[in-house]
Amino acid sequence: MLDDARDDSPDDANDDIHPLFAGAPKTTEFRKLRKRIIRDTREAIETYGMVERGARWLVCLSGGKDSYTLLAALTELQWRGLLPVEILACNLDQGQPGFPATVLPEFLERMKVPHRIEYQDTYSIVMDKVPQGRTMCALCSRLRRANLYRVAREEGCSAVVLGHHRDDMLETFFLNLFHGGKIATMPPKLLNDEGDLFLYRPLAHVAEADCEKFASAMNYPIIPCDLCGSQDGLQRQQIKQMIDQWERNAPGRRQKMFTALSQVRPSHMLDPSLFDFMALAREAETGGAETGEDNFRDQAAPR
Repeated sequence: MLDDARDDSPDDANDDIHPLFAGAPKTTEFRKLRKRIIRDTREAIETYGMVERGARWLVCLSGGKDSYTLLAALTELQWRGLLPVEILACNLDQGQPGFPATVLPEFLERMKVPHRIEYQDTYSIVMDKVPQGRTMCALCSRLRRANLYRVAREEGCSAVVLGHHRDDMLETFFLNLFHGGKIATMPPKLLNDEGDLFLYRPLAHVAEADCEKFASAMNYPIIPCDLCGSQDGLQRQQIKQMIDQWERNAPGRRQKMFTALSQVRPSHMLDPSLFDFMALAREAETGGAETGEDNFRDQAAPR
């Protein structure tokens, strides 16, 4: 559990605020938005056991709306004594032509956020290896992740922290379902293959729309991704459009689908590695043995 050192309700009536929140709108709507983001972030951190007291986190900052929201939410929780970890912001400059290399360093200096700017020309590798017209995201992501793990080790960090939100996870679920032939999404907490670093996604419960509204209201200097974000016809874009249409037809459906990802019933799926179908027997044969429903309650208690 996170400490309850101070109330997690944003209150800027005094000067005890972090520079990241200087100039925040005073409207009731924004205060509710900010409180909801902080609450959802804290909930995910607690639910998935992300905190190791005294740990150091490498918080990845791309310059997009999601990573700004991530940095702000974690910084507020830390500022209020609710997140007992050290935060080091990190931007990986991947050598994309036209990338505004001074924006993030200047922003982080102005916001008094400890940071490291790392330059690695992965752009040239991606352009060389990926055939024209093919999606660049997979290779770009692998190269970026490898460099972030390296930086985390060099800086003595125990976790790499990413800004993927609720909608990213839902879209990934459908990508795996429709194109990967498996039931899986982005895990909120992952141990790397080497077993020495965690990967955390504290915005797992935060809606993309909230990230967009928050970053826009705070007027953070958004840097678009011109490498893969400009490619048309990506499978993820198609999934997003599909989910958006469902949401328009039935408001609230996106959250219902996301909630379903945390209420999985192994006994009602088809994977024998998750549920022992062979051991199922009628009560008359076993003298009171557990049924599939009993096993489900034991193996997958509701969260």
